[in-house]
Amino acid sequence: MSTQQNKNQSHRLIKVKAAADYLAISERKLWDLSQNGIIPVVRLGRATRYDLIDLDNFIEKMKIDTK
Repeated sequence: MSTQQNKNQSHRLIKVKAAADYLAISERKLWDLSQNGIIPVVRLGRATRYDLIDLDNFIEKMKIDTK
């Protein structure tokens, strides 16, 4: 595995604040979206993490065609 791939994989799961910042929304809004099953969460014991792939998929789903 290349160094770049290894680096990307080490940051694939991010904390709540980083996920909210990534989506440019509040932590509360992120929590609401997660509670409603719109954005999946990863639970590691008591810790909550978000997968960047899931966040990117959410962004793609939310895009609208303005044509």
